[in-house]
Amino acid sequence: MSELNLNVREMTIDDIDEVHELWMTIHGFGIRSLDDSKEYVERFIRRNPTTSIVATVDGKIVGSILCGHDGRHGCFYHVCVKEELRQHGIGRAMVSYAMQELKKEKISKVTLVAFKNNEVGNLFWKGVGWTYRDDFNYYELSLNEQNITQFNQ
Repeated sequence: MSELNLNVREMTIDDIDEVHELWMTIHGFGIRSLDDSKEYVERFIRRNPTTSIVATVDGKIVGSILCGHDGRHGCFYHVCVKEELRQHGIGRAMVSYAMQELKKEKISKVTLVAFKNNEVGNLFWKGVGWTYRDDFNYYELSLNEQNITQFNQ
């Protein structure tokens, strides 16, 4: 990993454009028209100033995690690593960093949603010891029909 010149740090508002560029390169990644806009991501970071994470190699963002909490549970959103740099420990390093930040805020549990057809993501989460839950149902209700998800090809 040292040959990559990897740095993991808090995401800042100044990172949003570069993070969005990364998201657009990830095959199968779902981007929501409102939730993933610069305005909404900026609002998310302001609300969660220490828990969202980027990984850089030689100063260029190659991975990200949007991470926030409600005071009880943390949640990861949009966890990704640049496709050609996977299998180098970048994802693990980001997850570890984000979990340490959640622990500092006294959060003891973190969750995430991985689409069933996201084979790479599901293998990653199982490989780093996360528990797959099949004992509850996940529901959602859209409050804004303009917030449309489009998946990268």
